[in-house]
Amino acid sequence: MINWNSLRIPVMAAPMFIVSNLDLIIASCRAGIIGAFPSANPRSPETLDSWLHAIREAEKATVDAGAEFAPFCVNMLASAAMDRTARDQALATVRKHRAPLILTNMGDPREVVDAAHEWGGKVFHDVTTIRHAEKAIEAGVDGLMLVCAGAGGHAGTLSPFSFLPKVRSFFDGSIMLAGGIADGNGIAAALALGADIVVMGTRFIATAESGAVDGHKEMLVTSKSEDVIFTDAIAGLPASFLAPSMIRAGLDPQNLPRPSGRHRPNLPEGIKPWKSVWSAGHSTGVIDDVPSVQTVVDRLAEELDKARVPGEWRKALSENG
Repeated sequence: MINWNSLRIPVMAAPMFIVSNLDLIIASCRAGIIGAFPSANPRSPETLDSWLHAIREAEKATVDAGAEFAPFCVNMLASAAMDRTARDQALATVRKHRAPLILTNMGDPREVVDAAHEWGGKVFHDVTTIRHAEKAIEAGVDGLMLVCAGAGGHAGTLSPFSFLPKVRSFFDGSIMLAGGIADGNGIAAALALGADIVVMGTRFIATAESGAVDGHKEMLVTSKSEDVIFTDAIAGLPASFLAPSMIRAGLDPQNLPRPSGRHRPNLPEGIKPWKSVWSAGHSTGVIDDVPSVQTVVDRLAEELDKARVPGEWRKALSENG
């Protein structure tokens, strides 16, 4: 059973390749938001096991000290294209530690859903289209993560103002919303739309605990939303990357090489997506510092408390002239 009461605010720090390290996960859970990471980040089944052990140990120590520890989430590929042995090993390790939340993407999540339900875990599936949402629901997922326009990494193109209400019209399960959200007003807007949890990636890249290199964090502070380019040239699938990082790597953002196939970018030797070219969402435009995770969560909680109440729209118009 998941203790949702341990959440301070309805936020998950997105599972991000390289960025989501143990420090970021544990700091997120201690601060009162869901800490998440891709199962591939630990790089081996043995390291995945040690990560999950460390998270459970941190949880025990935190709870024993009388504080709350928010749930953690493991992001797993459900694609049949993934090596079957690796999938089975990852799922067995996640089962061993009874992960409370699993986020699946790229494929049929049915096998993961069946396994997670054995130990009381909940499964969300990452979707970018209505059809993807329908297929995930058919597979029995507990919730959906709607990845909208403005998200970092592999993002969607739909506006949350149309995507979320449409999905909510035929799905009464839990919904996470991702895409360009980085402050308390954004959280309030997502909740008003019908979301249950907000997913923030870019905001948590720019934190002291994240696994991103300093140059990536600093670029988020100096970049504008217009510096984010949504392209399939870098990773072989459409994703959002920072134009300044492309230039830094020797690429021309206006003349990027076409990929040679799905998941097959055609980049010059030595340039690698995520490592050489850095990702970010539109929310980079509102990020101006690199604080601790705790500071970010404190700020978000305060902003959410002060967010405009929908019924006050007439008063706000009058005050603004």
